[in-house]
Amino acid sequence: MRGQSRDFGPSAGTGRLYGVGLGPGDPELVTVKAARLIGAADVVAFHAAQHGRSVARGLAAPYLREGQVEELLVYPVTTETTDHPGGYQGAIDEFYEAAAARLAAHLDAGRDVVVLAEGDPFFYGSYMHMHKRLAHRYPTEVVPGVTSVSGAAAVLGRPLVERDEVLTVLPGTLPADELAEWLSTTDSAAVLKLGRTFTGVREAFDAAGVLDRAWYVERATTDRQRVEPLADVDPATVPYFSLALLPSELTGPGNHPERAEDDGPRRGDVVVVGLGPGQRSWTTPEAAEALARADDLVGYGPYLDRVEVNPRQTRHPSDNRVEAERAAAALRLAQSGRRVAVVSSGDPGVFAMAAAVLEVAAQPEFADVEVRVLPGLTAAQAVASRVGAPLGHDFAIISLSDVLKPWDVVLDRLRHAAAADLVLALYNPRSKARPHQLGEAHKVLLDVKDPATVVVIGRDVGGPEESVTVTTLGEFDPDTVDMRCLVMIGSTQTRVTPSGQVFTSRRYPG
Repeated sequence: MRGQSRDFGPSAGTGRLYGVGLGPGDPELVTVKAARLIGAADVVAFHAAQHGRSVARGLAAPYLREGQVEELLVYPVTTETTDHPGGYQGAIDEFYEAAAARLAAHLDAGRDVVVLAEGDPFFYGSYMHMHKRLAHRYPTEVVPGVTSVSGAAAVLGRPLVERDEVLTVLPGTLPADELAEWLSTTDSAAVLKLGRTFTGVREAFDAAGVLDRAWYVERATTDRQRVEPLADVDPATVPYFSLALLPSELTGPGNHPERAEDDGPRRGDVVVVGLGPGQRSWTTPEAAEALARADDLVGYGPYLDRVEVNPRQTRHPSDNRVEAERAAAALRLAQSGRRVAVVSSGDPGVFAMAAAVLEVAAQPEFADVEVRVLPGLTAAQAVASRVGAPLGHDFAIISLSDVLKPWDVVLDRLRHAAAADLVLALYNPRSKARPHQLGEAHKVLLDVKDPATVVVIGRDVGGPEESVTVTTLGEFDPDTVDMRCLVMIGSTQTRVTPSGQVFTSRRYPG
């Protein structure tokens, strides 16, 4: 038997199960053996939270090949709040049993299965739950990976232990008093599973009298890593992929980059963030993380009001018609070393702040400022989801605002898009300053489209005053619409089902 390999006579015709460690985050810390097995496997399995994005899959992406089967194993819950009759543990156990059954079906068919694991498969990893259920039934091998603790120590530039010292690894989910007791009796420690547990963990370090020499390391070895004294960290900014480290007292002050005295001022940046169209759950985890990381939030006042207040941050609200000035202010803040989030509703790249920021950032004076754009769920997608799938075929998104383009251009584009039989999503349909324009647009559409064409009106979708109306172009009343609405005009292939759902067929006649 080699390493963790197991060979079973009765299972000789089955596939092999591999638990493969990917290391703490740097793609170059994936071992040669792990890369080889990932590329050779018939099936690659990986876990993810309910948003469906897998860190492990992202690390393994360079080694995947075309034609492999990918098994995405999505946790049913990520906190202990669940309506499962067996509670949190019951829901998780049921999930692991179902996941193991999915992998067993591949193994029984003779397919080799690699289960990806961040860090090391046997170090607080999800793989071990598959191992316990499958390793006694199939030939199995575990490929170790660099742990997050090792990665964090390397980033910090501090040995964990030396000579006869003791290193203690602890989960942050322990009660604070128990955690403090462990911390007060060990030479060196690593506390994992932060995120929601962070406040209690920091209290435990303080109670043990070791907070002054403890460090916080986030996403060690990646291009997004962060290192700070544990006492200085804002709990609202702490993700799950972080840990608290108590280095040995014998190892000296360390040499990690963020403690260097000669690095110069911190370099700021600008990230343009979309909140989604309404409810908080429509803000992506990536956007929420960018907002939490920021020093300054810049945006239209009502949009900033949707972001939870953090006393560490400075807010810069402004009117909705000063996009260029807002963008320039954000870029200047970044030049002074600030991390700036420019806040949009919906998707920042759809009639929102991304284009405004990039247009101003193209000026020579801002050439040194990094600008990133994070996508968001846009209003057209939200309204469409409420009624079914009206955007199931080709569609066009058109703003009826004439603030930045002539009204004649708006009508011309509307006429041509309607003549092309595209589904139309109309943004900024009717304001107090231009109440007549939607009526004009309606007449243009009736010149081209059948009065029986399906129309969907979504108002405040995702918000407290949400309403959705399905009508026809002939019955549509422009006076019922305001700036909080999105109007969707169907094509000749848009239908309303007997149950009231709307869809546009993916197939087009001829």
